[in-house]
Amino acid sequence: MSRNKKSIRVGLIGYGFAGKVFHAPLIRSVPGLRLTVVGSSKPDVVLADIPGVTVCAAEDVLAHPDVDLVVIASPNESHFPLAAAALRAGKDVVVDKPFTVTLAEARSLSEIAAEHKRLLSVFHNRRWDSEILATKAILQAGVLGEVSHYECHMDRFRPAVRRRWREDPGTGAGLWFDLGPHLIDQSLYLFGLPNSVNASFGILREGGQTDDWAHIQLNYDHLRVILHASLLVSGGGARSILHGTHASWAKYGADVQESQLQAGMDPEDPAFGNDPSPGVLYRGATGERIEIPSPIGNQRMYYIGIRDAILHTQPPPVSIQDAVAVMAILETSFKSGANGRVLELPLTPSERAQHPQVIYTGA
Repeated sequence: MSRNKKSIRVGLIGYGFAGKVFHAPLIRSVPGLRLTVVGSSKPDVVLADIPGVTVCAAEDVLAHPDVDLVVIASPNESHFPLAAAALRAGKDVVVDKPFTVTLAEARSLSEIAAEHKRLLSVFHNRRWDSEILATKAILQAGVLGEVSHYECHMDRFRPAVRRRWREDPGTGAGLWFDLGPHLIDQSLYLFGLPNSVNASFGILREGGQTDDWAHIQLNYDHLRVILHASLLVSGGGARSILHGTHASWAKYGADVQESQLQAGMDPEDPAFGNDPSPGVLYRGATGERIEIPSPIGNQRMYYIGIRDAILHTQPPPVSIQDAVAVMAILETSFKSGANGRVLELPLTPSERAQHPQVIYTGA
């Protein structure tokens, strides 16, 4: 498309949970983006939500004349072939997480995007959760001192195994392929690239066929990061924890945007993203407990960033380099869990140089 255009025509592939709950409402809320085409096998569902949109088969979105930007929200193993075809058709592309199902596919998509001079990004929307915004703010404030430990949980209570592609054996299935990219990306975003990974996975529910418990440690020079996901946690404890030489900090309660979108709230509603759960700072020297209000989450910022990258040649909100690094950590975590070993990341020196470690020290 011409970079002089004032609006971008968007084609969305997939209208399941991710497409319907996240992508469609967020895209439609951003000025300068127009959702014109949806690739779905359920036209009645799509048209009930988005009257007047064109509904077609997924493969017909890739080169559709009324589409400038293709957003892929289909099952994981379809991400690479669909994204590659869209890039070769001259479209800019956003891929839902996980970016691909292998590191080799991620590198290949990066090369195809460069060859065809197209924008390519992955939908790591959780960077704009109130929890992650709060974590970044407390780190930058310097009140924790030198930070040595970060821990983040994305736990659910779903004891019954469901028959769906995410829980059936197959490429890209399982809990860690679902939630791991979020947790890994936020660690990369906050702290840069780790030196090594050690991981453990389990199938703990009766009748389960894919991992439903994951515990991953990312090893940095002076920091340890714990990422945990489980489908057998009711209530649970803190979502995010930081420990430093001066203080500790914890954040309870999940970001509200997913539940608000599921309930049909307009992302432009003033109440959207307002998180009632504060962060809690614990001063090490005095034991003082201080509640800190959480910032407002706003996942619309991802698509605002995509719009500005296309129309105004701004950097994309999540780079291809970030997408490749996340896939390297994800793939290595699975190999670590299978082998029971601490493993270094299979990245080139130039890929490593894109993500220097970030050290947070006190003022």
